[in-house]
Formats: sequence, structure tokens, C-alpha cells
Amino acid sequence: MLAIQLLVTDENLTVQGDPLADWTQLDATLRFNEPGSGSVDLTAHPYVMAQLQPGHRLVVIRDGDIWMAGPMEIPQDFSWGVGQGGEAPPGKVTVNFADDLARPAGYLTWPDTASAWSAQPDTAYQLTSTNAEVIIRTLVNLNCGPGALAARQIPNFVLATLAGVGTTTSVNTRFEGLLATCRRVAIDGGGLGFRTRQTATQIEFEVYQPADLTATARFSEGLGNLRAVTYKRSAPTVTHALVTGSDQATPRAYVEVADTAAAAAWWRVEQLVNGTADDDTNGELTQDGTEALAGGAAPVELATVTVDTEDLRAGRDYSLGDKVTVALPTGLEVADLVRSIHLQATPDSGEYVSSLVGSPEATSDPQMVRLVRELGRRLGRLEAR
Repeated sequence: MLAIQLLVTDENLTVQGDPLADWTQLDATLRFNEPGSGSVDLTAHPYVMAQLQPGHRLVVIRDGDIWMAGPMEIPQDFSWGVGQGGEAPPGKVTVNFADDLARPAGYLTWPDTASAWSAQPDTAYQLTSTNAEVIIRTLVNLNCGPGALAARQIPNFVLATLAGVGTTTSVNTRFEGLLATCRRVAIDGGGLGFRTRQTATQIEFEVYQPADLTATARFSEGLGNLRAVTYKRSAPTVTHALVTGSDQATPRAYVEVADTAAAAAWWRVEQLVNGTADDDTNGELTQDGTEALAGGAAPVELATVTVDTEDLRAGRDYSLGDKVTVALPTGLEVADLVRSIHLQATPDSGEYVSSLVGSPEATSDPQMVRLVRELGRRLGRLEAR
């Protein structure tokens, strides 16, 4: 029997009515350090339509646990018609929703989070030589959490217990996307992950350290849990990040961050990087170079489609950001991160859970995603100068 239940709550997490019945198709994808998203098709009963209101949330419960929960971005996409090709009365409604990480994704990093918009200074917000988890939690807390201005606080949004993970790093930011800044700190601060979790009364923002499960979480054709794979080994797009500080600083700072192993295996590839700080006193320019190397110095691109089996299940045996092993049919074994976990279900055919394992370039529409992020970051840097 399919163990999936759909509930609707308001922003205070109060359930709005009976569970949503007569759904025909559910599609929900969790993403590493990104907001998840999904859709569900429902019969448009009056009690269903009454719950699908602006500001409400959809909660997907699988096997008694919350799989995904968050705001409805399109609460009502309704269709009805008479005759061939039409949706029989009372019609069909499709709901598009995100997980709760979509809420902080809509915020920018203010340089002075305690002041009104009209009183923002010309300087950037800085935290130097601080634990990466603490930096991420501080950015979220001061911009949209309990420590933010009242008008910017997300209702019932709190910080989970400190996990004690990550390494020391710094941040320099001004009017960048909040989650884009958090991702930058997470990469430089030990490859951290962050997510939201719904409890009975609150939405908790949590930072965590993904696990190395390469010895226990294995995917292969022989194990029956590997359905498709594409693998490409190519030259790096950057081995030497040449970072410049602000052109208004005297003297102007120049920092080189290199992946000498990649350069030795392939060849030298230089990339100019506009830094986020005047100098590298607190390591911000080095961090910018490290991020550039992370985005361009991975010569292995791996994209797989894995499926749940009784021996290895997503959410139970591995989770987002964990490093797992994929045994290719060629005999090569590659270890990489779980980038997304996809749940598809219908009442008739049951559920199908697959995972995407691979490099960042393996995710959907990567060029456009990277372009939008880079443009946003550059605009933020210009504002900081």
C-alpha cells in the first residue's frame, strides 16, 4: 500500500483540513544546498480547493516522515472541460510547491541587518576568521531568522542546534543572494550542507556535514540500483585563479590560488576573478579563488540515475551531499556527491525514488544557473565598492 499522505498547513504550520485525497500524480525533488520543488495533480473537490490558498504550505509525508514541506508557489492551476480531452467535473488542479528553503532563498544579504533599508551603509557585511557553520547560521539568522528585523523574519523559522561542523573561513557580502552566499561559505568551510526541517511547531534551519559513505553506499548494474549513467572526463576550465582586490584600494591586491595537481596532470589554465574584498588579510580573496577552482577544476563529470532497493534507500542509508560510489559498466569506480533525490508516485503504480550523483555540472540547465548566480554575485560586488 502506498504510504504517502498530503497535508496543507498555513504559515503557522496549522493543518487546514483533511488530508488531500484523489491525487493522481506526485513529483518531488530534494536538492543539495538548493530549494527542492515538486508538483501534485489532484481532483478539484471543494474541500481541496478551499485549502489551496495563497500563503499555505504543502506537506508530503512518506512512510510516516516528512519528505518535503514548503510553500505553494502555484496553489491553483485548474482545468475543467466537457467532452473529449476535457477534465471531467469537478476538474483537475495542479499544485506547484517548493520546500521551506525557498523562503530564505528570496532574501539578500544586507550590510547592516539591524537598520532599515533607507539607512543601509556603503560598506559590506563581514565576518572574518570564523567557523563556517557559525557564519552560515549568522547570515540566515540576521537576514530572515529570529535575529532579523521584524518585517524580514520568516514566521516560525528558527535555527536548529549547533552541529559543531566546518572549518574556519570568512565572508564579505553585500546585496548578494542569501543562499548563494551560504553556498560559497559552505564550499570553503569544509563542504557543508544546509537544509530546513519541519517540526511540530517550527521550521528549523540546519547546517550539517555530509558523510563519506563510499564504502557502504554503492551503486552498480550488478546490485540492481544503477539505471543510467553518463561519464565524461575532460580538461579543467581553470587551474589558476588570479584574484584581484578592489581597484579602489591602494595598493591593489593580487592573489593567486592554484590547483597544482590539476595543472600537472593536464596544463595550466588561468581565470581572472574579481574579488569580494580590498585585500586578503582575512582570506576573502583566497576564498574567491577557491570557489573558482571548485567550479572549474573538476575534470570528471558524472551523472547517474539510481533507484531505491531494499538494501539501499534514499533518506535511510544516504542523504543529500553524502559521497557515494558508482561502479561504471566499464570497470571504473567513481566517488561523488548525491546532488538530488527524486520521488515520483501514483496511487496505482506506487513510488519510484531515484538520485542524481555527480559533479555540479551534471545538474539540470547548469550553464544558465551558473550565469544567473555569477551575474548576481558580480552586481553584489559592484554595490560593495
